[in-house]
Amino acid sequence: MQRRFLGLTATIAAMGMTAALSGCGLTGADSGDVTLKLVAADYDLTGGDTTKKYWDELTAAYEAEHPDVKIDVQIESWNDVDRKVAEMVEADQAPDIAQIGAYADYAAADELYSADELLSIPVQANFLAPLVSAGEMKRTQYGLPFAASTRLLFFNEELFDKAGITEPPTTWDELAAAAEKLKDEDVPYPFALPLGPEEAQAETMMWLLSGGDGYTDGSDRYRIDSDLNVQTFDWLKKNLVEKELTGPIAPGKLNRKDAFAAFSRGEVGMLNGHPSLMQEAEKKGVKVGKVALPGVNGKAKASMGVADWIMGFKQNGHREEIGTFLDFVFSDQNVLKFAGGNDLLPPTVSAYSRMQSEEEHKNLREFLKELPNSQLPPVGKTSWAKVSENVKQNIGKAVAPGQKPAEVLAKLAREATEAENAE
Repeated sequence: MQRRFLGLTATIAAMGMTAALSGCGLTGADSGDVTLKLVAADYDLTGGDTTKKYWDELTAAYEAEHPDVKIDVQIESWNDVDRKVAEMVEADQAPDIAQIGAYADYAAADELYSADELLSIPVQANFLAPLVSAGEMKRTQYGLPFAASTRLLFFNEELFDKAGITEPPTTWDELAAAAEKLKDEDVPYPFALPLGPEEAQAETMMWLLSGGDGYTDGSDRYRIDSDLNVQTFDWLKKNLVEKELTGPIAPGKLNRKDAFAAFSRGEVGMLNGHPSLMQEAEKKGVKVGKVALPGVNGKAKASMGVADWIMGFKQNGHREEIGTFLDFVFSDQNVLKFAGGNDLLPPTVSAYSRMQSEEEHKNLREFLKELPNSQLPPVGKTSWAKVSENVKQNIGKAVAPGQKPAEVLAKLAREATEAENAE
């Protein structure tokens, strides 16, 4: 996994140079009325209809400017949306646009338009560099980042005060020492370590990055059992798990949603969290502190980034209409409205810069700070789905009693290489 940096100044300069070309971007074909089918994920955590309202308002504004194009929007839960799009594609009824969690399989099957086939030059140049890299397969971008987030260390400020912890940890040793103090105050989960099958691949990646490595090497080949990764899990097992600092549920059986719920109940001293947890915990009265993830000897060199994707399918041949609509989707107004309304981070340089400076988004500034040098999972690999699932099911064994982290990671590494070779 190559580390990518924003180069904000250069990118903004490039945008300025290319702005005059925006009139040369893709426009709708003069071929009569076209209806674009859009399938999108539901981001409303409360069961409401905020996602539907967002798309209703956006598409109404777009259709007012483009009366020959209609947008038919279908909202699906995150539990169902990837499966439903896959079923549509399998049945030769692909949507024109899908806003879902993964693009690699469709790109590998040559079912997607590339970014440069869809977007005007200024829009394509405006994506943040780490997200562009993650959206590429074989150096061509197919996944367009729709929304992003990063991860921070969350801590309960009241529990810290009670335990006499005056500063949040910046190193692993300080984190372990803080967890010991929280345990002495009978905090149920001094540090919640969710390595259960729900989302263990993300928790794992955060720790691998904190330890100085990751899932892949500089050539984008899997290296799950690298020396640094083994050292990371050795440290976790010895300094947190075996000292009973991770709570009453074994890490391999603790799912992220349960850890987050416990944090919102005030039962967790520290955990690795994302923006939506901050909102939920504060609603329930938890005073949330948040800092960059600690590394071995200081701040981790990179935070984990996450992106959701939007993509254009070739099947119906609506390239120009899809491209014009997506140019509209990625306007600052629409990007900021969606990201800000869902406690997410914007995927574009211009919206990123605005969110940093606007007071209404100040609660996201710590997350924004981590985005420029973030690393994303290797989502451009078609093998990643299988590797990720294997990590989810088995990484918890690495810190279980009687297990050796090196052996668990070595097995995961062998199976990852086999999956990669089968791509």
